[in-house]
Amino acid sequence: MVKPDIIRDTATELLCRCGVPAREAAITSGVLIAAELRDIPSHGILRLSDYIHMLETGRINPDARPRAEQRSLSTYTLDGDNGLGPVVATEAMKLAIKGAGKAGTAWVAVSNSNHFGIAGHYSMLALKHDMIGISMCNANPLVAPTFSAEGMLGTNPLAVAVPAGEEAPLVADFATASIARGRVDLLDRKGLAISEGFVQDCEGRPSSDPGVLKKGGSILPLGSTREYGSHKGYCMAAVIDILSALLPGANFGPYVPPSVPWLTLKEDLPGKGTGHFFGAMRIDAFTGAEEFKKGMDVWIRTMRKAKPAPGQKRVIIPGEPERLAEERSSREGIRLQEKVMEQLRGLCDRLNVIWPL
Repeated sequence: MVKPDIIRDTATELLCRCGVPAREAAITSGVLIAAELRDIPSHGILRLSDYIHMLETGRINPDARPRAEQRSLSTYTLDGDNGLGPVVATEAMKLAIKGAGKAGTAWVAVSNSNHFGIAGHYSMLALKHDMIGISMCNANPLVAPTFSAEGMLGTNPLAVAVPAGEEAPLVADFATASIARGRVDLLDRKGLAISEGFVQDCEGRPSSDPGVLKKGGSILPLGSTREYGSHKGYCMAAVIDILSALLPGANFGPYVPPSVPWLTLKEDLPGKGTGHFFGAMRIDAFTGAEEFKKGMDVWIRTMRKAKPAPGQKRVIIPGEPERLAEERSSREGIRLQEKVMEQLRGLCDRLNVIWPL
């Protein structure tokens, strides 16, 4: 187990060696550590090597200056200046919260950004303001629409954070694909097979090889097959792609610039960078904040009291496993996969950063 601060400081120093200012480097490493703490390693330190690769090859502007434009009383567009996704996304969500403080609700559509880590991190920023936070983005075109043999959409996550009173906030943070790409990466790094129903090969046939994505394969939408509702996952991914890309003028679907080195960056892109979409809703713009939070307590307790299925202890509230993992990891430290640790140490050796462990 490793103390989160040690890995955070190391990641920050590595990003600084790539020309990222200290503040922006700290924001980025903080988001990666937030994923580790919440037991979402697919979006944690594993992603650092991808970010550094894109910084070193000129794919990401290390000293970006995001620019926002207010388009109405409660809507904004933000050009991320091709910066690090966590930096751009943090700026956008803060803008949504500030706007909602004035107008009741606010929405920020973002273009010219990059991979931003875990969506839930940004929606949760609204909680301390008695607001509901919403975040989403498009991603690497690795997910096949229903009946397609090739990846055309991203895993396109959606996260909604809702404050409660005595109970912990409800945080729904999920990909609209059958599995997150980072989880496939982790299985591939471990040399483990993946259960059928998650990925397919380049011909659209079911596969149990997590390395199939590097061979032209693709991830299936949430629901896996048409019989089990993949069209619903496809529809959700499509809506997120449209809000995240077409509204702000980012790249959509197959044109999203890849954040992994084994995907080819297409030429003559129709938009600018990767897109995000954020929202903040001030609860007292609709009803009394305390009354609402008491109602959320009742809602959460009602769901928790549902009769559990055979073999289960109780119903889980959205975000509960991640919250408990964060509490545990904050006390005990985080456990990095061996290959991720090796990768991090290799980055330290190459960029002349002292290995702290």
